[in-house]
This record gives sequence, C-alpha cells and structure tokens, in this order.
Amino acid sequence: MKVALAYNLKREDKDKPADYFSEFDSPQTIEAIVRALEGRGHSVEAVDVGSPGSFSYFKKSRVDMVFNISEGRQGRFRESEFPAFLDYLNIPYTGSNTFSLALALNKALTKKILKAENIPTPAFQVFSRGDEGLDRNLRFPLIVKPNCEGSAKGIEPSCVVNTPEALFNKVKDIIARYSQEALVEEFIAGKELTVGILQNGKITILPVLEIDFSNCLHSGEYFYSWRMKEFQGNANLGLVPEFHCPARLDRETEVRVKEVALKTHLAVGCFGVSRTDIRLSRDNVPYVLEINPLPGLDPKESNLPLMAYAAGMQYDELIEAILISAYERRRELN
Repeated sequence: MKVALAYNLKREDKDKPADYFSEFDSPQTIEAIVRALEGRGHSVEAVDVGSPGSFSYFKKSRVDMVFNISEGRQGRFRESEFPAFLDYLNIPYTGSNTFSLALALNKALTKKILKAENIPTPAFQVFSRGDEGLDRNLRFPLIVKPNCEGSAKGIEPSCVVNTPEALFNKVKDIIARYSQEALVEEFIAGKELTVGILQNGKITILPVLEIDFSNCLHSGEYFYSWRMKEFQGNANLGLVPEFHCPARLDRETEVRVKEVALKTHLAVGCFGVSRTDIRLSRDNVPYVLEINPLPGLDPKESNLPLMAYAAGMQYDELIEAILISAYERRRELN
C-alpha cells in the first residue's frame, strides 16, 4: 500500500509561547511510524502539511491511504482542517472524521454530549469574557483550562483554584493568552487514568493505564499539566510519574472505567482509535475529562503505545492496526 504520513513537525520559536508547538510531533515519532509502516511492507512518504506546497503534493500524488497525525495549524477546528481537505480530494485517511476531530477539541461541547449520554464528567461552566457570575452549584477546588487546546496547553498547577478571586484571575489570564473561552470545571481528586480504544472490524479496549504522580509532588506538579507532559521523565525537574498498566483497579471498577471510555468513543463518533482521559474519584466514579481522537504515538513516551504493549502488541502492530482500520472502513463504504 502506498501511504503518506501527514504530520506537523514540532519546532522551537522564541517568538511563540513555550507550549505553542506542544501538539506537534517530534522527528523521532515521525521516523518511528515510517519504520513501522515500511517494516509491514508499505511504501511510505512523510509530508509536513504545515510546510509550503504540501497540499499540492496530495493534489498531484496518488496514494492509497494517508496516515494522519496532523494537528492542524490554528483555530478551534484545526485538527479537522487537513482531513477536510482530504475529504474534498476523496483521499482516505486514518482515524476519525472532520466532525469528531472538531468536536473533541472543544471540551465544553464534548462535555455537553457526555452529559446527554449520562456519561460522568465534572460539572463545568464556560467563561467567554471573564466577568460572568460563577455558577453557585460549582464546588471548589476548580480547575481552569483553555476550552479548545490539546496536549495540556495552558494547564499548570496554578490552574487549580480554591477562591473566587484566584478563579477569575486565572480565567482572565487564559482568555487573554489563548484568545478563546476558559473552561472551568470541578477538580476531581483521585486516580488519573487513560483508556485506549482500537476499532479494527471489532472494538478492542486496551488495558487501562494509571498515571501515579506521587513521586512528582515536590516539583509542584501533581496532575497532567503541560510541563508534566512536555518534560515527562525529567528527573532533574522531578517530573517522573509512575505508570501502572493494567491500572491498580478491582475488576468491577476496571469494567466500569472501560465501559465509560467506550461510551465516550461512540458518543463523539470516533473511528479507528481514541484515548479517553478519566479521573477516578475517591468514591470510584470514573469522570471523563476529555477524549483525544489523535492520541500521541511516540513509541517510548506516549500513553497509547504503553497500553498497546501491555496488551501484548508490538509498536508496528499498533501502527498497522490503525492503518488497516481505515482501509477496512474505506472498503465498506465502497
């Protein structure tokens, strides 16, 4: 199969905020995916869709499938901009469609769908100006996030607030820095979990991954903040979480967590692959924080490969499963 790997390359720019390129992929991840696909017998060309002339490549070149890890360039619908271009050209691609990609990037809209589907998610409120009244039903502590960002952009320990004054200061800061609404939701104390799903003819729910931040407390980071994701494993910074996969859960709780992840995958309309982030409260309620239809694929650090390894898969098998899922779906549509 002739495959084009579509990506946005992570880079440094002193004129941009430190987290500006966090969603983009490293050269190591791109090389790993290319090797995995070539090792499976595919012809692969990697294309940085953020570079000039990249769209012309897809207009002129015939490919059987696009392996899409492109995060888009800007805007609240950025993850769907390149798939929309591929849809226009009738070129098949891996993963979810434009609707699900745009929806999942909007945390508040996704949470409204989760609530309609009776899927637990923390109570929340959206602030577009910063001077709205606080919903009296919300209970402190609260956490403030940019509403339409991924890779924990804009999330730091100071985003967890315990007073109205701290809340409104952080809300205004987020709105100003990211030029978008601020999402405020109740901070759920408990275990940090994430669940990967592969959809290849049948649906496979991968082993639940638990991220334990106990070793990171002295760093001031105690949940998946931007610094935690960006510098994970850096012992000098104290950002050394422990991973348990399968998670340390009793059987009943494990089943409940997986059911919630699957319901979220289906409610948002994801295809092929997704990763759902969950906080398990101290009374064992799995609260969905968000779902990522474009989960990271770094073979050493990303959560989805870790879960695949725990399920007995090799990295090339994971990449092939994502590719074949898209191929089978395309064949069904034809």
